[in-house]
Amino acid sequence: MRRYYTRACNFYYGKESKILINNKKSLPLNGNKKISFDSVEIISRKSRRKILIKDLDKLPKLLKKNIKFDLGIITSKKKNFANLNFQKIPNIMGILNLTPDSFSDGGKFNNSKKALNQISKMIDSGADIIDIGGESTRPGSKIIFPKKEWQRVSRVIGKFKKKFPKTLLSIDTRKSLVVKNAIKKKADIINDVSCFKFDKEIYKEIKNRNVWKVIHHMQGTPQTMQVNPKYDNVLLDIYDFFEEEIKKIKKDNYSYKVILDPGIGFGKNLKHNLMILNKISLFHSLGFPVLIGTSRKRFINQISKYFDSKERLGGTLSSILFSLSQGVQIFRIHNVREIKQGILVFENLLNKWKKNILEPMELEE
Repeated sequence: MRRYYTRACNFYYGKESKILINNKKSLPLNGNKKISFDSVEIISRKSRRKILIKDLDKLPKLLKKNIKFDLGIITSKKKNFANLNFQKIPNIMGILNLTPDSFSDGGKFNNSKKALNQISKMIDSGADIIDIGGESTRPGSKIIFPKKEWQRVSRVIGKFKKKFPKTLLSIDTRKSLVVKNAIKKKADIINDVSCFKFDKEIYKEIKNRNVWKVIHHMQGTPQTMQVNPKYDNVLLDIYDFFEEEIKKIKKDNYSYKVILDPGIGFGKNLKHNLMILNKISLFHSLGFPVLIGTSRKRFINQISKYFDSKERLGGTLSSILFSLSQGVQIFRIHNVREIKQGILVFENLLNKWKKNILEPMELEE
């Protein structure tokens, strides 16, 4: 367990970011000059303190050494994989549930033709990754047998790379049989919400494979996770969990391709979810891409109450734009076109607004 944690904060974007970096007034996040920061929040389990990067030399010697080590990780350029470009923010992961009981779209795309058509639509709408799942992991969901799960997804996965060779294929599963078969069909990402703990045989299937592994945090199981979840400090507890899982992967000599997902809604109440999203840039100091899935989640209903809607698009977009402003690299979403539209408008407005601040103002006489 760490004594201190380093969170990048006070971000800048676009042209302003590049100017500040060139003038050595901010640091690039993940080596990307389009987003930078000039402050860090130093967090412990008893206190927290924000400090400008330029004032780090005022810190005690050992603490300063630790913070500068973290800054080296936070500012290092992330390696790209296939067309997953971490200099491009964000990467969009479109959700395809081939299940009868998923919480928002169960049974909607269970026909192979409908599923492939939906994939094509999501890619056309801006998806870089398609995440395919054959078992619901919503709160209270039932476990299904591996063969049945594979049967649900096999046709679509079998045709995926032939039809969509430039798009990354992610498999949302906890079963080693499904992983084994999906890797044979050239899957790029293994997205197991149990963090490879549900089926112990999964490790054998992913070991030394050239695939990304999503380290996903979940307290409990889908059957128990929302029964009074508790943490000492949800943000730091998840950080420690990530750190231990990364060490395990490194120790076991697995292909060192890791994506971090704090698991919004998986064993968290409203307060926990908001704390994670509020300071999600903390996880950049672990040195790996961060993924979040807020799409249509229950916390949006808990906040909006009377103003809830079926697809919760407004709440989803708000949470994504807030997380995007902290440099999150991957978003797992249902409504790809609408979210892509929102991101493009947000980024354009932000860049234009910042640009006008930097230019001299012409005053009328």
